[in-house]
Amino acid sequence: MRRVILNADDYGYDPAVSRGIARAMREGVVSSTTMIVNSPHSAEAARDAAGLAIGLHLNLVRFDALSTGAPLVEAQVHTLSADFVETEAHAQLARLEALLGRRATHVDVHKHAHLHPAVLEGLCRVARRQGLAVRSISSAMRAAIRAQGVATNDVFLGEAGATAFWTPSEFERQLALVPAEGVVELMCHPGHVPSHVPSGYSAQREVELATFTSPHAREAMTRAGLRFEPWA
Repeated sequence: MRRVILNADDYGYDPAVSRGIARAMREGVVSSTTMIVNSPHSAEAARDAAGLAIGLHLNLVRFDALSTGAPLVEAQVHTLSADFVETEAHAQLARLEALLGRRATHVDVHKHAHLHPAVLEGLCRVARRQGLAVRSISSAMRAAIRAQGVATNDVFLGEAGATAFWTPSEFERQLALVPAEGVVELMCHPGHVPSHVPSGYSAQREVELATFTSPHAREAMTRAGLRFEPWA
């Protein structure tokens, strides 16, 4: 069996980003998104979330922690304890449910902070109890997540760098890499240029939005024999 998910990270991060993601899902081919819930703009995003499949984009590197009120700083993420991550993940999942009126479909992590072992351990404790899948981005992480009794994807495709990753040609190239079996997640970052919150991935979001809302995207999926689904 094969399930292929095209997930847009960063819903709730910034109003313009959120609007772009919602458009990529309603008018384009993006099938899932994950939401930052400790942003000043999360509540606004939640008001436009009807009909969208939404998981948690666990954020441990920016804005304030919901569990303590203390600022979260990317440079300090390696110092976080598993106990803190467990508590904060619970708080962010609860916030998502309060904002949306429904549970998260799954969890992934902003800036892939779960590459740090303590972050992964704390997150897996919560995910196991709540029956939520967690995104893995490598075979080593996949094995570590499954060893904790947590579901994860079998394949991960996607990147975010100095240039836009999901151009039309790269989209077709990545579709050709999707295997015939397993749960496959494609990570993307469509959106409009952020209006309120600075981001290193800014104009690149517009390129991805254009890729996923173009008729050529559906044509490429048809040629590849693919259909995108939400996580749950």
